[in-house]
Amino acid sequence: MTALLSVEDLRTSFFTRKGVVSALRGVSFEIGRGEIVGLVGESGSGKSVTAASILGLVRPPGRIVGGRILFDGRDLVTSSEREMRHIRGRQIGLVLQSPRTALNPLLSVGDQMVNIYRAHVRASRQEAWAACLAMLEAVGLSDVERRARSYPNQFSGGSAQRVLIAIALLCNPKLLLADEPTTALDVTIQAQILRLLQDSIARTGSSALLITHDLGAVAHFAQRTMVMYRGEIVEQGPTLSVITDPQHPYTAALVAASLPGTPPGH
Repeated sequence: MTALLSVEDLRTSFFTRKGVVSALRGVSFEIGRGEIVGLVGESGSGKSVTAASILGLVRPPGRIVGGRILFDGRDLVTSSEREMRHIRGRQIGLVLQSPRTALNPLLSVGDQMVNIYRAHVRASRQEAWAACLAMLEAVGLSDVERRARSYPNQFSGGSAQRVLIAIALLCNPKLLLADEPTTALDVTIQAQILRLLQDSIARTGSSALLITHDLGAVAHFAQRTMVMYRGEIVEQGPTLSVITDPQHPYTAALVAASLPGTPPGH
């Protein structure tokens, strides 16, 4: 499988008054074209820093101190901020875990989507509006004309998460980063959102990285899974193998905690 994303020996550190915190310690992995990969680990393991590093969104006092991030043949580490603005949203989409903070409360959902679409695609406002309505309908929302004119506070948690997915997929990105996209939702809505993500990725042919602490989510979603611990990938492989036959003690403990009743590994 041809790699769409290749992360090589990525090291990201935060330079604080109390010393240097190494958040990523030589992280390496690949995501193939059309592949869905899970990245699991406990809070603080470095999962979200990995996503931020890929998108060029690590802010001071943090910075990438080594390694390469090759996306479709381009090294994102050496790309300028101007170049990254064209990549974010257009070629790499991001789904965050909190619609309440990710969406602008002062603009209608439709206006936010139109602004994003026109920032990346040469289109009239009317064309952009039509594209936004089509995407809202694609993620399972009804009465999309009315919903597009509504504000974020008028959506339920599950519906707002669907809006975030619609925004992330709006410009048909090659890669989708989903960072804890179901954390704030109840179990029933979680399953719906994961199913929606899976269907949307299959429809568009995108690749995806699902970042989560929930092994149950990747078990139903990801073809391959990586386990992160203290800023390192300690294990990776086909999802079923990682879950049923973990090779690292941390993975075995994570499986035992997340999926009670799963046969123990080594």
